[in-house]
Amino acid sequence: MSDELLTNLSDSGVMTVAMNRPDVLNAFDEEQIIRLTNTLDEIGANPAVRVVVLAGTGKHFSAGADINYMQRMGKNTRAENIDDAGRLAQLLKTLNSLPKPTVAKVQGAAFGGGVGLVCCCDIAIGSTKAVFSFSEVKIGLVPGTISPYVIQAIGARHARHLFLTGERIDANEAHRIGLLHSVVSEQLLDEKIAATAATLTANSPNAVRHAKEAVFRVSGCQPDDTTIQQTVELIADMRESHDGREGTAAFLEKRQPQWSS
Repeated sequence: MSDELLTNLSDSGVMTVAMNRPDVLNAFDEEQIIRLTNTLDEIGANPAVRVVVLAGTGKHFSAGADINYMQRMGKNTRAENIDDAGRLAQLLKTLNSLPKPTVAKVQGAAFGGGVGLVCCCDIAIGSTKAVFSFSEVKIGLVPGTISPYVIQAIGARHARHLFLTGERIDANEAHRIGLLHSVVSEQLLDEKIAATAATLTANSPNAVRHAKEAVFRVSGCQPDDTTIQQTVELIADMRESHDGREGTAAFLEKRQPQWSS
């Protein structure tokens, strides 16, 4: 593993993945995109990992794409740029669909693609010093590959405002529009992340995975007969599962459940 991407797995199964390029505000280039994608693929297949915390070292989360990287890409052919953008799109898809709960730990700046990473996480927690911007239009670009995930997170109306203006918003405004789930002081950020991870690891890993899949499956669907039948079958399957039976028994017996791995 490169020292530009740090990983640490705690005894409780919390995997911290930290972008470690503080000299460029944790901006990513083509190599960091590949590192992140490969690392997330490995994490997704690792049964020892219960929760993933995505973070950035130093004072900032991520300034998005490294400007030197973007300058290099500007000299590429269209076909080469399509291939490169496809790699970023794959990273976002991998993070968004990871079969583990994901938590974004946001301090300082999160710009452009960095905000896209935040929106791909299941839970986003920021410090009061966090600041966000879709600054692509200021350098003649657009937030393309991140747009589906951003719009899912904050809605089209807020996206139109922020994509077109490139304005910076603070943590409180990010919380108001749904970009962040919680805002805490910088001193309490680690504590809040740890508490959130502890809540997630206490839950059934099987149920958490299926709950995440249910959101993807049902989101945007009309409650028609097909959707209703899918939800009925999901409940029936979970009731028959080991964790479903164990969780109910543990609750009635007032003990800690023994979840399946």
